[in-house]
Amino acid sequence: MLLKKIGLVLGPLLFLIILLLPAPKFITPEAWKVMALAAFMITWWVTEAMPLPVTALLPIIFLPILGVSNLRAATAPYANPVVFLFMGGFMIALAMEKWHLHRRIALNIVKLVGTNANGIILGFFLATFFLSMWISNTATTVLMLPIALSVINLLTGENGETTDKNKQFFALGILLAITYAASIGGMGTVIGTPPNVVAAGYLREAFDYEVSFMRWLVAALPFSLAMLIISYLLIVKVMYRNNLGRFEGAEQLIKDEVKSLGKMNLGEKRTLIVFIGAALLWMLRVPLIQFTNWFYETILINNLQLFTLEQVGKPPYLKLSDEVIAIMAAVALFIIPTNFKKGLHVLEWRDTEKLPWGILLLFGGGLSLADALESTGIIQLIGDQFANSTYSEWLVVAALVTISVFLTEIMSNVAQVTVFLPVVGAMAQGLGMNPFEVCIPVTLAASAGFMLPMSTPPNAIVFASGHIKIAQMVKVGFWLDILSIILNIFIVYPLVKWLF
Repeated sequence: MLLKKIGLVLGPLLFLIILLLPAPKFITPEAWKVMALAAFMITWWVTEAMPLPVTALLPIIFLPILGVSNLRAATAPYANPVVFLFMGGFMIALAMEKWHLHRRIALNIVKLVGTNANGIILGFFLATFFLSMWISNTATTVLMLPIALSVINLLTGENGETTDKNKQFFALGILLAITYAASIGGMGTVIGTPPNVVAAGYLREAFDYEVSFMRWLVAALPFSLAMLIISYLLIVKVMYRNNLGRFEGAEQLIKDEVKSLGKMNLGEKRTLIVFIGAALLWMLRVPLIQFTNWFYETILINNLQLFTLEQVGKPPYLKLSDEVIAIMAAVALFIIPTNFKKGLHVLEWRDTEKLPWGILLLFGGGLSLADALESTGIIQLIGDQFANSTYSEWLVVAALVTISVFLTEIMSNVAQVTVFLPVVGAMAQGLGMNPFEVCIPVTLAASAGFMLPMSTPPNAIVFASGHIKIAQMVKVGFWLDILSIILNIFIVYPLVKWLF
């Protein structure tokens, strides 16, 4: 609370001090004003003096007032296509939560894998991992925690206390499975966690390059899967071995929970169809566009001669982007009925009250600030400082990934990526590196805060259950932080170098 109060005053104070000081000779007056705004926003983001989305609105106020850009330019980044990608993803997640489809998926995964104590832990790892690829890590953790506590209470009694060390380790294993798999799963897809979307938006804005759903999946999923396997083995085989073997009671509990869901209702079925359809389109978008081009040119134009190139235009004939697919899926959820007579649909507009609109504003604010830093030459200035440097590319990636991992332990990973990525991109350009080779590893590293309760929302939610101590989280989290740095350098960096 004290930090917030300090930040509340310090942010505007820094802003005014920088504005009143004369701009250095190597910086234009407009760039100096943007530096003042950046100091203001970073202070509020780091101290969380104001909600992050509120801070993200500051560019709309100050960029026009300071004469840095007009209102149209300042607000344009808030409508970046990536914002709509995440909006569509949010709406799919809302439908899954509304009809309890996510709960059914989670319980069935746990049921399939859980035949003994470690198998049940693995089931929680896999279920949480899979859900977090598609819905927010916070929502995933909130869903999985009650299921986990039911299993834990079956073992330890209603008060959740036990003196049996093996049962304590089993409980720890499940809780750590949820908190870590929620963060790890979100790394795997571009819509899985807010930092990924911030990165995709920045890379599109700064370098005019679309990071497709499929390319992100290929770059990040191997790292994500490796982290999942390592975290599971580290917990059940090294740090917290429970030695319980087969545990019939917990397995029966999961079966009963699945049974209590009953048969899939119409809303669940139709949500599942839209979800699978969107996922397939995201993964098969490029082959689908290539097939459409071939079909038009080979079949319709050359063979059947139904059209000429002048009539249909140049390829691609199917202009399908990840953002369009996301909005198509969202609109479909509002159109598809669940009760035609009563005029009810899979999603109603009132359901969007639960949509995290603040996250969408946060993306826009970060992109607006980054755009101002770019247009006033600050990013170029940072890049120039590293021009003609002889630093090893591997060393640069290793250093930045390490900074990102440990920085995210003490500040919001969304704010961190928003602030840090333009600097990282400029450094990469100055060093003659492809910015993607640095920006994507740094973004994934920002989701790897495993040590402290305040590092990520999943950590905080699970810690609040009262079944885990900070020292226990730090014991595993420290090694996962180190391993995430190593895997990022030796898996993500080479993959991104190849893909981009």
